Amino acid sequence: MAITLLIMAAGLGSRYGGDKQIDGLGPHGEILMEYTIHDALAAGFDRVVFVIRRSMDERFRSLVGDRIGQKCEVAYAYQEADSLPGGFTPPADRTKPYGTVHAVLCARDVVNGPFAVVNADDYYGKDAFVCIAEALRGMEGKAACMVAYDLGNTLSDHGTVTRGVCSTDAQGCLASVTETYKLGWDSEGKIRDFAPETPSEPYAHDTPVSMNFWGLTPWFFARAEEKLGAFLRAHADELKCEYVLPTLIDELMHEDGLSVRVLHTHAKWFGVTYREDKPLVQEALRRLHEAGEYPEKL
Repeated sequence: MAITLLIMAAGLGSRYGGDKQIDGLGPHGEILMEYTIHDALAAGFDRVVFVIRRSMDERFRSLVGDRIGQKCEVAYAYQEADSLPGGFTPPADRTKPYGTVHAVLCARDVVNGPFAVVNADDYYGKDAFVCIAEALRGMEGKAACMVAYDLGNTLSDHGTVTRGVCSTDAQGCLASVTETYKLGWDSEGKIRDFAPETPSEPYAHDTPVSMNFWGLTPWFFARAEEKLGAFLRAHADELKCEYVLPTLIDELMHEDGLSVRVLHTHAKWFGVTYREDKPLVQEALRRLHEAGEYPEKL
C-alpha cells in the first residue's frame, strides 16, 4: 500500500524571522525538510505532499519541489483563507494562519491513503520514519499513530517551545495530549511550563511529547472539517487563535473513540524555532554527514 508524507511548510516563522522552511542549513545548503524526505523515502514512503502558501509557490518549487519531484511523486496544497470550511472569512486584519488542523485539511484532495504529517522545520531522525512507515502500512479507517519524543530531547536553549504533552494507557496507546505553549529550562536545569496562568511542577526529562509527527488515514478529513468549522464559528473575531492537531486528536479520542498507537523514540530532535538555533542545527547536521549517516550531498 502506498503511503504519503505530508509536510506542513506554510507557517510564518514569526519567532525565527523569515521562511525558515527553506533556509539552507546543511553543509551544502540543504534545508531541513530535505533530510526528512531523504529519511522518509528510505523508509518506504512513496509520495510527498507539500502544504505551502501561494506566495511561496514559485520559490519553493525551484528550491525544493522540482528536485524532489525527480525522486518521487510530488503534490501541492495551499493553506489560505479561501480554503477554510463553510466559506468562513477571517477578520480583515488577521494575518496568522489558523493552525495545523487547517494545514492538513488543505491536502484533502491530494491524499487518498494512509499518510504521515510532519513539520517542515524539524529534524525527526531516521528510525522514527522506519517505525511510522511500518505502522502506516495497512492502517485504515478510524485509526492513527504518532511518534512520541522525550521532552528533554526537544527543547531549545534560546526560548520556550510548544509541545503536545502526552500520556499513554496500559496498552501503549495515547490516553491524552495537551498542547502546552511555554516549555523550557529553568535556571536550575529543570523543565517547566512558563505560562503565567499555569504554574507547574518540573516535568521529567522523558515525558512523552508530540512533535506533530502523526500517522493518519483519510477518515480524519471529514471530522477535521466539522471540528474546524465549529472552532472558527466560536472564535470568529479573534486574530491569533489556532486549532492545532494535538487538540483535535485529543477530542477525537474522547468523542469518537479514535485509537492512537504511540511509537516512542529516544532520538534527539532538533529544529529552528529561533534564529539563534541555526548554528546548533548546522553543526548537528555537519556531524551527521561526517559520521556517514548521510551522503556528502543529499
